[in-house]
This record gives sequence, structure tokens and C-alpha cells, in this order.
Amino acid sequence: MVDDGISLVGMARLMKMAFDGIDLAPIAVKLIARASADEQDAEALMDLSTLLQLQGKREVGLAAQAHALKIKRLYELPARGEAAIRLLAIMAPGDLMTNTPLPFLLEDSDVSLGMLYLLPGEPIPSELPVCDAVFIAVAESDSVRGLHRGLAGSVGSWGRPVLNLPDRIVNTSRTQAYQLLDAAAGVSIPMTTRTPRDALERLSIDGLAIGELLSDGVFPVIVRPVNSHAGRGLARVDAAHDMAAYLQATAGDEFFISRFIDYRGEDGLFRKYRIVLVDSVPYPAHMGVSAHWMIHYLNAGMTDSASKRAEEEAFMRDFAHGFGRRHAEALRTVAERFGLDYLVIDCAETPDGELLVFEVCTGAVVHAMDPPDLFPYKPPHMARIFDAFRAMLARATGALP
Repeated sequence: MVDDGISLVGMARLMKMAFDGIDLAPIAVKLIARASADEQDAEALMDLSTLLQLQGKREVGLAAQAHALKIKRLYELPARGEAAIRLLAIMAPGDLMTNTPLPFLLEDSDVSLGMLYLLPGEPIPSELPVCDAVFIAVAESDSVRGLHRGLAGSVGSWGRPVLNLPDRIVNTSRTQAYQLLDAAAGVSIPMTTRTPRDALERLSIDGLAIGELLSDGVFPVIVRPVNSHAGRGLARVDAAHDMAAYLQATAGDEFFISRFIDYRGEDGLFRKYRIVLVDSVPYPAHMGVSAHWMIHYLNAGMTDSASKRAEEEAFMRDFAHGFGRRHAEALRTVAERFGLDYLVIDCAETPDGELLVFEVCTGAVVHAMDPPDLFPYKPPHMARIFDAFRAMLARATGALP
């Protein structure tokens, strides 16, 4: 599955192999052999970086990526057949959540994807590789804030359509998202504040009131380290005296805290939805159902429960007349206030029927990796997202539909 020549396998194919339970070790051996035989084989190093991160070896994977980027900055995933659209993604070095995972959206399409890595602190290039459109794939985080500022001052001079403008991506931070959506009709989003570690320590040591840190704050609260993703370090803290134990177990100098909102349904189960906005149009990506408040699709037991899958199937099938209609105004507000061409929303429904927004971001994975024997209803819905993304690119570039 890995070519012997110099070519990029890419995140989508490698992650699908991992998702399917394929042993990645022989692939790693082959990539290492390629890189050893040709010290200029940056593609082998970049694929090795992805593979190592999929194996949980983040730091070693990032070291392989850094080595690859010393060799070259531009990487290519070709279209299926002749390219009708040549898309250039502006990327930043980092882990698998640093950039919008575009390979999943463009796999087996007639869109070629060039990925140009820019290092924070370096000048933004005034000239770009050949392309029809540019997509700013660098997702929001502290480490790339300067890169976003630099890009915001440069995109107007490139002479190409630019999708997902950098000065709008920065608004997807947890604190900015709250500022944009607070008091929006039909939207519930708890206040999120960025708090230094010592302030959280004072909650349990000095008796500092939670209201001093969070104006709408009452326990329980949700706490997570700044720049963490995928639930790393995320916890519900039920009382001030519990904060010390959380901090003892969790590294970090700064944390996001927000009020916990109980979003259980009448049956006592929690439901979390992933909605994708493509050119402001909402599409369902998945729904997880769990007895636990912290839902990630992979730990929600969807593969083990036919009833959960049936509920997800109904959610996706009836989206236009169900969830999408109930929250049409709220979803329209999110689209308008962020103004991004592509945006992912992780959300739920409050008991009183509002759209409870957990996170808005551009770096979440939207994929078609689920086994079709267990999830036969998903491929058509994912294809609609991919087709909508391709259609958006066609409108931006004037390419044939």
C-alpha cells in the first residue's frame, strides 16, 4: 500500500489503514527504508510522521516532520485523473489537528491538493506555486497566531481566490467563539474564560469563589488545558476541593473553564452532533450517543449498538426536516458570524431546545472511514459533504461543476 517510488501516501489513506486495524509496522519499515535509501525523500518522512503520530508517538512523529520540512515545503496529492481544480492548502507544522484535514474531503476527486507548509516567524511568500485557489488550512491555536496575522496581511496580494480567511479562523478560539455567539437567538454557549493555573489552585487552597473566575460560574465546571484537543485533559470538576486533584493529574500553565451544562435527554443519555458548514450550508457528519457526558464518536459505543446506529441513521436521514429545521436560525447565525467557507460545529441540544455549541473549528476530521457493513447509511451523507466542498471550489474558481 506504500509505493516504492517517491510519492506521498497522505493522511487519509494512512488513517484509514489504522482505522481498519491494519498493522502499520511493516509500512513504517518500508518508509524508513525509503528515507534511508534517499535522504531527499521528504514524502517518505512526511508519511512516516503521520504514521508515527497514529501510533501515539507524537514527538518522534513531529521530529520526522521537521526533517521533511528541511528538505521541502510543498507536498502534492494528485487528483484522480486529470485535475479540474488545483487547490493549494496553506499549512503549518504540527500534529494531526494543526491543519484542516483536506485529504479526507478530496480523496478520489478531480481536485489536486498541494500542501505548502509555512513556518511561524518566517516571511509570508508573495508568490505561490501554481494553483487555482488557496485554502488557509491552519487551524486556530496559540502557536500559529502570528502566522495567521501574517497571512491576513498577504492573502489579498496573491491574485487567487482564498477560502477560509485567516482573520476569521482566529475567531474559532473558545473565548472568541463565546463572544461571537453569546446571546444569539436559539444558541446556548457557556461562557469560557482562559485562566492561569495558580488561579485554579486558589479555588481549593485559598477558597477563591468560582464566580471570581467565571462570572456565570457555578460548580460543576468543565476544565481543559489551553491548546488541548480530542478530550485530552478535559474533566468535569464538581466542587472547589476537587480542583487540586485535577491539577495534580493534569499538566498545563493555562486552562479553559466553563460552566457544565447538563444536556441529557429524557432517557438519561447524552447526544453529541457534528455538523459541517460548507459555504454556509449545514450537513450532518455524525451523532454519538452515550451514557457519559464526555462523548467522542469513537468511544460512544456506536459499533456495538444497533439502536444507537439506528438513531444516528434517522438523524442523518431526517436532518433537513428534523435537527436542521429545528436549529435553522441558530446554524444560520453561526455561519454568518464566523463567515468561514468551511467550518465544523460540535454541538448538542439543551433540554429547552436550544443549540448547545461545544466547539467550532476548522481542524476536525470529517471522513468516510466507518465500515459500510455496520454504517451503510453514512456513505451517501459523507458524499454530499464532499460534493458540496468540491462545488464550493468550483464556484470559487469558475471550474466546471
